Amino acid sequence: MPVLSAAARQKPMVEIGPNVIQHGAQLVALADCAVCHSAKGGALLAGGLKLETPFGAIYSTNITPDDETGIGTWSLDAFKRAMRNGVSRDGHLLYPAFAYQHFTRARDADIADIYAYLMSRPPVHAIAPDNHLIFALNIRPLLAGWNLLFLHPGEVPADPAQSAEWNRGRYLVDGLGHCGACHSPLNLLGAEKAGQAFAGGSIDGWDAPALTRLSGAPVPWTQTQLVAYLQTGLASEHGAAAGPMRSVSRELAEAPRGDVEAMAAYLLSLQNPASPMRTAVEQANPVIAPSQQRAHALFVGACAACHEAGAPMSAMGGRPSLARGTAINADNPNNTVRMILDGNGWQGSDAAHFMPAFADSLTDTQIADLAHYLRARYSAQRPWNSVDETSVAKIRKETPTP
Repeated sequence: MPVLSAAARQKPMVEIGPNVIQHGAQLVALADCAVCHSAKGGALLAGGLKLETPFGAIYSTNITPDDETGIGTWSLDAFKRAMRNGVSRDGHLLYPAFAYQHFTRARDADIADIYAYLMSRPPVHAIAPDNHLIFALNIRPLLAGWNLLFLHPGEVPADPAQSAEWNRGRYLVDGLGHCGACHSPLNLLGAEKAGQAFAGGSIDGWDAPALTRLSGAPVPWTQTQLVAYLQTGLASEHGAAAGPMRSVSRELAEAPRGDVEAMAAYLLSLQNPASPMRTAVEQANPVIAPSQQRAHALFVGACAACHEAGAPMSAMGGRPSLARGTAINADNPNNTVRMILDGNGWQGSDAAHFMPAFADSLTDTQIADLAHYLRARYSAQRPWNSVDETSVAKIRKETPTP
């Protein structure tokens, strides 16, 4: 474990220019720092957000420059050690919910600019609640074993066989962007499974879809569409970001477009050629089976004003057909059910993103019926056999993203 000198532990004296702060702010946006380090209703970057994990609840920490509750007394060396090795200023090991296994790939200059930006922010006195983890995993020294197994510190050299854009995209996606932390399956110890990077994961009750199957979507993703989705939360041929990804897209709106284009280019290079091509099913006047009459009535009453072909809200908001959506064509119904339950909250003038929540107006049975109806009407994939009132009730109990 790296040991900091007494000088490195002293309160930092930082002189920073506006260009450094601006670049640091852009890197913080690319790293989605505010997504995890800002609690709902709390101050920006002051921590306190509850992160649900398979091992219990972890609360994010305060990364404003407050001397007592934040990182105000951290030196740049201490900050680098946290980013690269997952070790706090006082020497205790950080939980890998803080994605230092990805941040370790960041360059020294970028870490320094992030540090400078954070130190330029107003200090906020805010103490995070105590974590609640299962026994053994709440013993921090045991994380040293986790690090031996899964932490590979240091930068990854550029691949000379690839373009500058591809290398920039890999640096951001695998490093500061830490996309694999959500979009990869985890093993029993909470580390990303080897050899399954970007094969799909789960977070906060939502499924994070595989990023290696973008070319198999009903309308294959393009760089232009992916950049639009990442920076605006809406792709005209695919749909709107929801759940945790909605917050990510709001952060990436502040990132340089060239960086987001590089991320999209890299992600599109990872496509699995064996992924099946999914077919978009457009049924303007569907034949309604007797068993679906009840669900069709729910659709007409709750969904048709926005999602029926030719509906004014669909035309005004630029909403693509549900047949093109990732959730409707997914292998399981989790995100479709989650969307019906939680909706997509109103954010200023982002009308095209908005969808009302139906958790309080539809029963578990009605939501299950509606999910089956949407799958049958808008997807050519096999029916979902796993969705019923019991599974909907289970999803309903999971904590939605604020």
